[in-house]
Amino acid sequence: MWSPKGQQVMIPTPGQPEKRYGIGAVNYHTGETVVSFERRKRRREVAKLLEALVAKHPTGTVYVAWDNADTHQDDEVEAVVRAAAGRLVLLYLPTYGPWLNPIEMLCRHFRRAVTHCELFDTMQALLTAARECFDRFNQRPQQILSVIGSNAAKAT
Repeated sequence: MWSPKGQQVMIPTPGQPEKRYGIGAVNYHTGETVVSFERRKRRREVAKLLEALVAKHPTGTVYVAWDNADTHQDDEVEAVVRAAAGRLVLLYLPTYGPWLNPIEMLCRHFRRAVTHCELFDTMQALLTAARECFDRFNQRPQQILSVIGSNAAKAT
């Protein structure tokens, strides 16, 4: 766009963009994903994800690769860990090492598949496309294991 020298063109904007946050986990052994889309990314939503993981696996121990985000360090998260009675173990990753967390690789794959160079008319259209993408992921767990670099199937 051009304008006369010394004059800035004013472009009307619709205000603050509407946002949703994807909070999720991927099973390193099976490729299954658990994802929720929330309006906020707070400790409460993170604790809800941990509760969902424990509920999804009623027996055995659930190990979660955990980074050092502020939302991961709180009494609400600790309460979920305590309530799981030893069945939920958080494996803390080193600071500044997001590539060590398998979910980060899956999120990159998701962005390429759904949001890269795409413009959605509504938030509902974006959320529908995101949910359908993760439904497809769960139908092809071997592909997801490949995306996250899991060698778990070979190790067992």
